[in-house]
Amino acid sequence: MTDAILQTPGQAEAAFYSAIESSDLDAMMAVWSNDSDIVCIHPHGPRLIGPQEIREGWRQIMVHSPRMHFSIDHLNTVHNEDLAIRFVNESIHVDDEDDSDFTILATNVYRRMPDGWRIILHHASPTPEALQNIMGSTEESEDGGEVTFH
Repeated sequence: MTDAILQTPGQAEAAFYSAIESSDLDAMMAVWSNDSDIVCIHPHGPRLIGPQEIREGWRQIMVHSPRMHFSIDHLNTVHNEDLAIRFVNESIHVDDEDDSDFTILATNVYRRMPDGWRIILHHASPTPEALQNIMGSTEESEDGGEVTFH
């Protein structure tokens, strides 16, 4: 995988999710740009900046998480010659767990590099429905209005 030329943002995205599903850290990092300003934000996680922090973040997920299977629903894509922004729903099934299907909202940004398309940003967060399930019933603010999660 490390020598593959990813000729489209779609190929880069397929390689990205394939690397997660196979828990292949080297394949994951081969999809990422080597630029120092790349960013990854996992659900409920801190902002990881640069290849070293991002590699360590994915390593921890791959070592400590059961195998995950993704079904990607593309919500919207903004694309020009050198940049693609893809908004997706990640429907995730986790092996070996009961009631383990959930959906994450993600923004993936890809940039065309001399060696093909590479991811420069992955930002994932729970859906509003997932947050509501985590929090129990609808949360209310001190003044009785609903709380908006950002």
